[in-house]
Amino acid sequence: MTGAAGRAATGRDALHGEVVRQIQARNWRDADARCRELTAADDSFAPGWLLASVIAQHLGEHQRALQLAERAVAAAPDDPSVLLRLAQCLDGLRRRPEALRAAAAAERASGGNPRALAAIGLFYSAADEHFLSLAAYERACRQAPDNARLLFSRAVLRKNVGRLEEAEADYDRVLELDPKHYESYTNRSNLRTQTPDRNHVTALERLLARGDADAGGEVQLCHALAKEYADLGRHTESWTLLERGARQRRRQLHYDVAADLGTIDALIEAFPAGPGQPAAGAAADAPIFIVGLPRAGSTLVERILSSHSGLRAAGELRHFTLAIAAAARAQAGRDDPPMRQVIALSPQFDFAALGRDYLARCRPAAGSAPRFIDKMPGNFLYCGLIRRALRNARIVHVARGPLAACFAIYRVLFRDGYPFSYDLDELAQYYIAYRRLMDHWQRTMPGVIHELSYERLIADQPGETRRLLDFCGLDWEDACLDFHLNPAASTSASAHQVRRPIYSSAVNEWRNYAAQLAGLRSRLEAAGIAVEAAG
Repeated sequence: MTGAAGRAATGRDALHGEVVRQIQARNWRDADARCRELTAADDSFAPGWLLASVIAQHLGEHQRALQLAERAVAAAPDDPSVLLRLAQCLDGLRRRPEALRAAAAAERASGGNPRALAAIGLFYSAADEHFLSLAAYERACRQAPDNARLLFSRAVLRKNVGRLEEAEADYDRVLELDPKHYESYTNRSNLRTQTPDRNHVTALERLLARGDADAGGEVQLCHALAKEYADLGRHTESWTLLERGARQRRRQLHYDVAADLGTIDALIEAFPAGPGQPAAGAAADAPIFIVGLPRAGSTLVERILSSHSGLRAAGELRHFTLAIAAAARAQAGRDDPPMRQVIALSPQFDFAALGRDYLARCRPAAGSAPRFIDKMPGNFLYCGLIRRALRNARIVHVARGPLAACFAIYRVLFRDGYPFSYDLDELAQYYIAYRRLMDHWQRTMPGVIHELSYERLIADQPGETRRLLDFCGLDWEDACLDFHLNPAASTSASAHQVRRPIYSSAVNEWRNYAAQLAGLRSRLEAAGIAVEAAG
């Protein structure tokens, strides 16, 4: 390319580079202005339209983002990155079927490029299309069989869909390629019950003794080895590693438990007598909310319910929190009101509108099923708001015995969230506040929330399942007892456990650590909590 055309291309490329720099600096308005210059200078340059679409979406202009993505497709109809951008825009507008068709077109256009297939697989995963995501990563791994990052993603997806032995083989290969991929150690240890004949204890002990892992790697190794020690009945050693990992993880977090306790106090103050009269304008009975603390059995309950032909498991949705935030922004007249202000404003929300907003956000995840399950445990905070916004929604609170619940939380290394879980004193404080709030909701909304004890469910699965279905207004189906045969994907920490029939070994597992939990027990009892009670 020479002469004027060459100079134009050079200028275009320089402008493109400037837009990229502005995006990297998150200067979205400046990026938008420069990108408008770029597309005006060359309206056949697909990367310019693609960047323009990205910028528009970040500015909240979702319809314009779609229009710009369509311009990119017109300029480069066979570019998988452009087709994927179209899919992302369609999904942002809650047009899931069209988004999936665009993603499929991107996959066909990828030519087997591993990087493009990984991006498409990530989109499918975010859309809860885990089998489609796995298929994309399978193709990517065939093209790049020694790419540890791709193999790790495939391992996670294989675990999610229940292909546990293949997932373990992938983690083994990841660690051969990259021995410092520490998350793979934890994930691999959690896939199954380790046995005297088949475990990774010696290798994990050697890695920890070397002391060359970074802080995050040390946390992962501690949790992996603690899990394997526990499986082998070496409980004292397991606890030592759990404590070490938890202390290290807590040091990495900027967290103040007082802020969470203040949120719970504020909710009780905002709704002192419960939610009052439910909103008349949001009568849909589509959602069933499963709420409570993590590791209390919510995934098990979700699998039981989602084995019913009339229900779809939509996953752990952030949509009710997002709808609350949108309502608060509209009422406060500012972008990010603090949580205490959100709660203070919440009794004055237009609850019918809040319910409609939530349902609209859920539509892509809910699919065509007449009713769906939202298994976000943290929605226990918002039971009063849910009751006002969605008067016919069902709320199921899954609870474990206090010490069982706290131990189950403490032993898990969460990828995100639950920062109170790495210090026993903070865990006790949070648990006490959680119980205070749930007692408040039950007292002020009698009969609205179905209390489901994990221990009672394990002891009497048919009886508790029947009571659960009756509460949800569902006819009996035998498939609900055979939840372990449900082929649907599961992304929770319990994904491997729900592939098994009901088992009772976890009910009293905390008793192996009764001495170590004595301080937490005393704290709970001082708050009036009967720690031996089930649920």
